[in-house]
Amino acid sequence: MTTETTRSGPLTGVRVLALAGMGPTPFASMLLADLGAEVVRVARPANRSGRALGQTEGMAAEHDLANRGVATVQADLKSPEGVRAVRQLAEAADVFIEGYRPGVAERLGLGPEVLLAGNPALVYARLTGYGQSGPLAQQAGHDINYVAQTGALHAMARAGEAPRPPINLLGDYAGGALVAAYGIVSALLEARASGRGQVLDAAMIDGVALLTAKLQGLRAAGRYSDEPGTNYLDSGAPFYDTYRCADGRYVAVGALEPDFYREFVSRLEVDLTGWPEQDDRENWPRLRSLIAAAFAAKDRDEWARIYAGTDACVTPVLTFDEAAEHPHNAERGVFDRVGDVLHPQPAPRFSRTPAREPSAPEAGARDLNRLLAAWAPRRARSA
Repeated sequence: MTTETTRSGPLTGVRVLALAGMGPTPFASMLLADLGAEVVRVARPANRSGRALGQTEGMAAEHDLANRGVATVQADLKSPEGVRAVRQLAEAADVFIEGYRPGVAERLGLGPEVLLAGNPALVYARLTGYGQSGPLAQQAGHDINYVAQTGALHAMARAGEAPRPPINLLGDYAGGALVAAYGIVSALLEARASGRGQVLDAAMIDGVALLTAKLQGLRAAGRYSDEPGTNYLDSGAPFYDTYRCADGRYVAVGALEPDFYREFVSRLEVDLTGWPEQDDRENWPRLRSLIAAAFAAKDRDEWARIYAGTDACVTPVLTFDEAAEHPHNAERGVFDRVGDVLHPQPAPRFSRTPAREPSAPEAGARDLNRLLAAWAPRRARSA
């Protein structure tokens, strides 16, 4: 049985130095820290409110989950002393992460040529929206802009309605931080074999575009329309959608396969005589109305009980608090409360080197000189 002392994670021993930022950069740092890496972010000295760069406005440290497992030091990157300290830390690091626009790190004296000269095995990760090259490389943007730029946002709409941005999960976190973390670990693996680091250009538009690979194949095969809300997975199909129940809450239906669909409609507790066939696209609007009317007759939780334990692919649409209390999620420990904060558990799960338990992010900064001293021995051994 796994003991608390073994929960160190497969990246134990890896040192990551990250320049503080917003969006995907802290989340990528958190992903690496969850899996055992020693992650230190460099923030500029706190302003009058006591908030350092990278801490969300109006949010206490324990609520800023993207910084869990991450230590903070403060350094003025506009001063020679601050830049010198970051260079020294980078000499002892395995990974360096920055999320500035192209050229900013170079102007600070912390570009890849400088840091790789001092540490040839360093993985230097550059995490931006538009990447290091191209006409938009210097342009400001946010998740919604990067997702729109790839064509993915166009596909996220019901027929005849405006596209709906998926919060900032797709650009910042899936296409940005997750793809960057995957690239960082891959480059680390190669560096362990070659002894040489490299520069990682992790652009959110690249990552989101990569996530559309399956759809691009379906489009080429003529099996996916560019008209939003008309396909199987974009709310076009009435058996892959959400429906309002009698209590105003919703269920999600994903009964795509014929066997699953038959199971689904058989439990709606209505007379199916005269219902359109599943693949009768001409009658999908009528089928949607019939399904909607059936679900409107009972509360969400009653439908959840009816479909529990079946292959009908029907689930209640849960709030975050409900999701944490759901029996399946509770047994697996998908979420954990640290104080009053709901933490998602690290993923994926490892049998021999399980990830760290979530803990509250640190409040305040560590002593920069002590960190320099702690990281110095590795610099001496690698010299």
